[in-house]
Amino acid sequence: TRSGPLTGTRRQPRRPEAMAAGCARPGGGHGARWSLPLRPPLCLACAVETLGDGSLVRKRHVLSRLQDALAWQALAVIQLLAPDERVCVHLIGTLFGKSSAVASCILVRLVVELKSEQYFHCILDESQKELCKATTMRGSLPTFTLLGKLADAIPGFADILVVEHSNLVDHLLMGLAYPNEGIKAAVCYLYGKLYSSPVGTERLSAHFEERLRGIFLNTLGCAQTKELQINCLGLLKELLKSDHFVSILMNNSKPEEESENHDLLEGENPLPLVLKKLLLTRDEMLQAASSHCMAAVLVHSPSRYAPAFIHADVPEFLFECLLCNSEILIWSVYCCLLLLTEERLFFSKCHTVYGIESLMRSLQDVLQLNNAELHKQGLLLFTEILKRQPVEIKLFTNRGVCKEAIDVLMETVNCPMLEVALEAVRAVTAFLRKDHLSSPPVPYEELQKLLEAVLKRCDDLCSPQTSQSHPANRNLSRVSQRQGQFLLNTLQSFRNACRLAVEFQSDFMAQENAFTAPNSERKDTLSNFSEFLLRICDSLCIPMVMNYLERAVSPSVMEVFISALNTLFTVVPNMQNKFSKKLGLDISVSWPSALYFSALLHSNPALNQACSSFLCSLCLSLYSATEKEKTSSQEEQDIYELLQKGLPQLNYTTAESLLLLAETPEPFSLDQALCSHQHCFILLLYFAYTLEDRFVPEAELFLAIRNFLLSAQDHGDCPPLYILRAALYLLAVCQDKSQPLDLRSLCTIRRILDNIPDLSLVYVHCPLLLKFFLRYPELMGRFGHQVLQLWFSWGDCKQTGIEEDGFGMSDQLNSVNPLLPILKSNSSILLILLDLVCSSSVEVAWKVLMTLKIFLESYDHVLVCDLLRSRFLQILQQVLVESSSVNLPVLLSLLFLVQLRSKGVRELDSTDFKLLHQVSNLCGKCRPRDTDLLQPSLNFLYWSLHQTTPGSQQRAVAVLLSNVPLLDLLQKVLECTWLRSPLSEPAAYLSPEDALLCSGWLLLASLLLSQHRYNTEVTAPCLVSIMQFLRAVLRQNFSSLLVIIGQSTAQATTQPQPPSLQDAALHPLIPQQIFLLVASLQNLLVHKDLLLSQAVVACLETLVEYLYEKNQDVALHVASQPWHRFLLFTLLDGGQKSFLQPEVLRLMTLVSREGQAVLHFPHDVGTVHVDQLLELTPYAHTSLRYCWGFVWRCIYAP
Repeated sequence: TRSGPLTGTRRQPRRPEAMAAGCARPGGGHGARWSLPLRPPLCLACAVETLGDGSLVRKRHVLSRLQDALAWQALAVIQLLAPDERVCVHLIGTLFGKSSAVASCILVRLVVELKSEQYFHCILDESQKELCKATTMRGSLPTFTLLGKLADAIPGFADILVVEHSNLVDHLLMGLAYPNEGIKAAVCYLYGKLYSSPVGTERLSAHFEERLRGIFLNTLGCAQTKELQINCLGLLKELLKSDHFVSILMNNSKPEEESENHDLLEGENPLPLVLKKLLLTRDEMLQAASSHCMAAVLVHSPSRYAPAFIHADVPEFLFECLLCNSEILIWSVYCCLLLLTEERLFFSKCHTVYGIESLMRSLQDVLQLNNAELHKQGLLLFTEILKRQPVEIKLFTNRGVCKEAIDVLMETVNCPMLEVALEAVRAVTAFLRKDHLSSPPVPYEELQKLLEAVLKRCDDLCSPQTSQSHPANRNLSRVSQRQGQFLLNTLQSFRNACRLAVEFQSDFMAQENAFTAPNSERKDTLSNFSEFLLRICDSLCIPMVMNYLERAVSPSVMEVFISALNTLFTVVPNMQNKFSKKLGLDISVSWPSALYFSALLHSNPALNQACSSFLCSLCLSLYSATEKEKTSSQEEQDIYELLQKGLPQLNYTTAESLLLLAETPEPFSLDQALCSHQHCFILLLYFAYTLEDRFVPEAELFLAIRNFLLSAQDHGDCPPLYILRAALYLLAVCQDKSQPLDLRSLCTIRRILDNIPDLSLVYVHCPLLLKFFLRYPELMGRFGHQVLQLWFSWGDCKQTGIEEDGFGMSDQLNSVNPLLPILKSNSSILLILLDLVCSSSVEVAWKVLMTLKIFLESYDHVLVCDLLRSRFLQILQQVLVESSSVNLPVLLSLLFLVQLRSKGVRELDSTDFKLLHQVSNLCGKCRPRDTDLLQPSLNFLYWSLHQTTPGSQQRAVAVLLSNVPLLDLLQKVLECTWLRSPLSEPAAYLSPEDALLCSGWLLLASLLLSQHRYNTEVTAPCLVSIMQFLRAVLRQNFSSLLVIIGQSTAQATTQPQPPSLQDAALHPLIPQQIFLLVASLQNLLVHKDLLLSQAVVACLETLVEYLYEKNQDVALHVASQPWHRFLLFTLLDGGQKSFLQPEVLRLMTLVSREGQAVLHFPHDVGTVHVDQLLELTPYAHTSLRYCWGFVWRCIYAP
């Protein structure tokens, strides 16, 4: 029981030792069992009595000792009190009456340790009494504080209070309305504990809605002390856990359809304003709590509650809060903004445009912290903003913020934490949008670095070495899953970059950097960025994906990868064909790879659509590249429609597809699905085989295509031309590894081709197709001419430069010109080629000629030459009758090649003489400048004289010498020899004119020799200037690139001594030979023949000029010979006008100029009569003037 009241006399304070001794005295009647083992010992009974009737000092001392006892000997205290319920109730009542904090702590600890519900009721009853008898609300503060502590310490205390002592709630409401923030703080704390309980939330729901809501919001809005603000936010946090209370707190929000009403009065909903007010404080703890409460509201329904916060301009202040150092505050703001991004009004109010710069700076600061979760949350917010930002509102209004964003993404992509890098790649994917980067100038260089960093990070992560570097990791599937997720996000970013490049193609401002300085290289261009995408795809993207797919199967990765490749077709349009061939020829993107995933297509529509679109684009690109010379827009459109419709439905295995080709549609069936599937599969096979991807065995494919053509013919169907083209190509490619076609199949193919107006519509320029048509006589006889015409029209004549230079020549020729082995095995094709020479264009005729030339030079066939020779006569006659000279040079060149190829001496037959006659007549009709016709013709005539027997040669010479126009032409051609000026430097090859002159001289020499041999009658002579001939020989120094003049072998043996310096200077002549030549020429002058004298004097002039250049002493010696004086006397002894003969004057000039002998004849020179000058010819008059002028200078020279 409680002790009586204290007496009015004031006791003197006692020392602690005395008080402790009094509490522990054994004579107090309590016994030893109430003693606690403390130092000094404590009698629990005495302590209780002292609390009830002791002095204030003793009470404080006892409270301190009890607090220590419960702290160190709680079990002993409870064991003493628990058996006696009366003592416990008395102690609780005694402690409850003490208003000190120590008494409250002891009471809370005691009740917690007793663990009995009756004591809870006892305390609640006492609390009710205290609250009722309190004269002022200030006196209720200890009770509110005690109840808050008990509710915090005892889990079920709040439920008991709400259920069995609900009248206390009314006192709480009055305390909250009292104008004292300390009391309000205690009440709010207790309310927070009550509403944290599910029972309390249910029981107090109506209380909050009807009575507490308004008072609480007003208290929160007007709170000044930090304690009250924190406790109010704690209560608010508990309330916001319930959808019902959130709805009550936000019930003044406008409906969603009215959320964009700019006339909304913010005061109608105070909670956003209250929380916004807390954001304006400089206290980071309150800011974090406020943003956390906003997130707690928004998490229930962002679309319902976000407009109220947005209209209150809360996002603006949230972005401002990011510029702080508190990780907790930054995390809370990130969470709140992340929820706000789900509302479209958040973007339409341009809050993101305002806050993007703050977000970038926040991310830059956060990256300096060692908090991966914070990094991920910030990147997640950035990603959502990038994804949800409306297209019509530009997020990055200046280049600086955009570059900051790229720098942040670059740094986070290279972050060691995989989760952070993964979130950064997602942000890169969202960042690569046209509306984010359309503000000029577009930072293409920075984008290239960013993409390269993403792909390299992914390559490092997904490499097989990385996977094998974790042998201790038991969960290898998790590693593969993380790699797959990172690869998927990387491919999505690369795909977005490709789409970005395609979208910028229509934007003129984005194609080039308009701010580039003049005359400087532009690197920030769309073309450079597009080419970068192609390079990085080839070097990193494709190998990385294929390496990953070798270890794991991922339809999502394959779908994004194929979609990116499909977009790349339009990134660089002028490189589309090259890109297509690169994809097809690389092992990395193989046709079997696409068909390997066909088993997954039926269960994955997205992958099916991506693969179908990719294959369609690839096939169309290959079609445009391989059929560019005959591409029809309508045919290309038909192929596109066929592939677009049929590819998604090709869910067959390879074996099933081959069987599908042999199926025949039902008669009168309107279902075109079977034909569509057959045609689509044939196109796929065609394009695959053109890229050397033979994933179907040739023998099986050959039979399937043959059965397809037989089925189509039997059913009466005529496949489209592009299907027939593909079918014929596949037959040709597979023929070498298959059995030959039977007669029925050949007849079917022939009937199909007969119905085609032009064979070029189904022609493919391929050696195997040419071989296929020339293999079967049934096809060669009908289509051989057309196929060879098409072959040479498309072909290349680079093989003409091959020469025989060793072993392996046959294989080299066959690889360059695949027609050569076919000609060797089937010489009848030569007749078709000869027809092509006459009936085709000059270009085609030349290609045929070069092919025949290589064939004749490589293979020795006498019968082939005879066949060609007989055929040439008919062709030549036809060409001459038609007066067609376009292909005539080609024909004559080939005729000479055939004759040149014929080895040995043979008798000329009638065909040869007819050819000789035709060619000689043709030469007589030509002009000297017709080198393309005359060169092969003169060669043919020359070779005809030398490659035959003497009897045939005599007849041939007679034929040629009787042809006056031919001889006239030879004379005209040879006259061109003197008209050509000598070259300053020797040429590597003869010009056509020089080659014609050589052929003309050779033919003339042969005719001259044969005419002397057989004494053949000559109808017309061929005039040749001996002076020009000798001058031309001497002008070439007796030697040329072709002929080198030297001593004979016998002469060299008789003169073994080394030549002197004088002989070396005159090489290849020697002084003795020169003197003999001069003497011979002087002897010819004595004959006094006019023509011969002119020729001799010309030779002397040329010889002296030659000697003067080589050795001046020898030249003066020759010119000063005494014999010249006697020679002049002899020439002058022919009458009065002998002196005026041109050859005499020229000789006098030569001797006087070189040998000074003219000084012995001044009288003869001066006796020229004027009347005789009038009778001189122009040539003699010119010679006299030249001689007189030279003598005059010699006589009167100083």
